[in-house]
Amino acid sequence: MARCTAPVRGHHSAAAAAACPACRYRSNYGYSGYSSPYSSSGSSGGSYSSSGGGSGRSSSSSRPRWSRASSSVSYTPAQIVALTPIRQTVEARAVQQPDLRDVFLCHAWDDRQESAKELHELLVAAGVKVWFSEKDLGLGVPMMRAIDKGLANSKIGLVLVTPALLERLPKESVADKELSTLLARNQLVPIVHNTTYDALRNVSPMLASRSGLDTAEDSMAVVAQKIAELVALQA
Repeated sequence: MARCTAPVRGHHSAAAAAACPACRYRSNYGYSGYSSPYSSSGSSGGSYSSSGGGSGRSSSSSRPRWSRASSSVSYTPAQIVALTPIRQTVEARAVQQPDLRDVFLCHAWDDRQESAKELHELLVAAGVKVWFSEKDLGLGVPMMRAIDKGLANSKIGLVLVTPALLERLPKESVADKELSTLLARNQLVPIVHNTTYDALRNVSPMLASRSGLDTAEDSMAVVAQKIAELVALQA
């Protein structure tokens, strides 16, 4: 009989639950019950291994149902499990409000000219419509009003988790208010950059409970490609 790994790994994320041989199929973690997260092109979605250039993991990978057959981006099964409910939100919100932007990018103020700017530029180059404070906060516009509008008019939210964000979260900054709104709905993708989920868990256990992407495993460029595939609606 398969034994639960929670005493060793903890089920703090979709990745941990997916990795547990006893709990990966249980619905009480909120990760099962989604219809066909893998492509129907094969029994596990057309598995293939990643090839150099920061294109993903060398471990087993699969293709999610929203990824085109021509895509060179590889996903781990845990990433597919974590991103499937986000994709469902994208599809539902696109039907309800077809004019929404694709993503709202939440980041620490200190990252606006560095990692947040890099991610924004990569997303835009990949065809993603992004709400980004450096571009969308006009002079004289109250910040919280603009942020509320950005959240309401985006399909999903991205949180760029960096050391700067971890420093600001306990101070109840603007970023913390954004996170509270996003966490209330199933539309949040954490992107961990230059830090770890363990460090995040020490500051925000609730945010750390949501699995996402990590630049220690995928380059920033590949992260942007995965987000672009996640929000793209095929005709």
